[in-house]
Amino acid sequence: MTTPIRVLVCDDQELIRAGFATIIDAQPDMEIVGQCGDGRAAVALAARLRPDVVVMDVRMPVLDGIAATRLLAGAAVAEPVKVLVVTTFNLDEYVYEALRAGASGFLLKDAPPVQLLNGIRTVATGAALLAPEVTRQLVGRYAARIRPAEGNPDRGALTRRELEVLRLIAEGLSNSEIAAALVISQETVKTYVSRILTKLDLRDRVQAVVYAYRRGLVT
Repeated sequence: MTTPIRVLVCDDQELIRAGFATIIDAQPDMEIVGQCGDGRAAVALAARLRPDVVVMDVRMPVLDGIAATRLLAGAAVAEPVKVLVVTTFNLDEYVYEALRAGASGFLLKDAPPVQLLNGIRTVATGAALLAPEVTRQLVGRYAARIRPAEGNPDRGALTRRELEVLRLIAEGLSNSEIAAALVISQETVKTYVSRILTKLDLRDRVQAVVYAYRRGLVT
C-alpha cells in the first residue's frame, strides 16, 4: 500500500477546519495529522509532525498565512513543507505574496471537495497547483501592484520560444491551452516548462508565474 499523504489543516474558523479534516480523513490515501487555528501553531506543529502538505488559510490571528508560509516553505528554509493556500477570492489580495512566500498553489474556499482533494494530491507530488481561471483573475487582478525587479539578468538564458511559453504560463494557460496556442504537442510544452524551471532555477510553475510578473514579462 502507498503511504497516505499526511495533511495538516490550519484555519481560524473551526467549522471550516473540521469540514476539511472530515473530507480529507475519509480518503484512503490521506490522513489528518493535525489541526490548528493560527499560523504560529501551524509552524510549530509542522516542525513536530512533518506533514506532507499544509492546507493554509491566509487571514488568521497571531501569525497570518503568508508569514507562516514563508517560515514553512520560503527560500531560506532548509527543509520546506509543501503549502496549499485555500482562500476567499473576494478578500485575499495577498495570495500573490503567499505564492512568493513559497506556497505550492492555491484554491478558493468555495471549490468543491474533489478540487481540494485533487489539489492536495497534486501538491504532494511536488507539482504546483494553479487553476488557470483563478490565475488569470487573481494574479492578473493585482499585476499592476507588482513592482518589476530591476533589470532582467536571467531573461537571456531563455530562447524566444521558452519566453513565449513562460508568458503563457503567467497568463494562466494550462499545458493543453499553451499547446493549442503555439500549435505544438502537450509533451513539447512539458519539455519547455521543465527547461524554463531548470534554467531559471525555479521550483515549480507557481514560481514561474511570480518570476514572469516580477521581470515585467506580463503586464
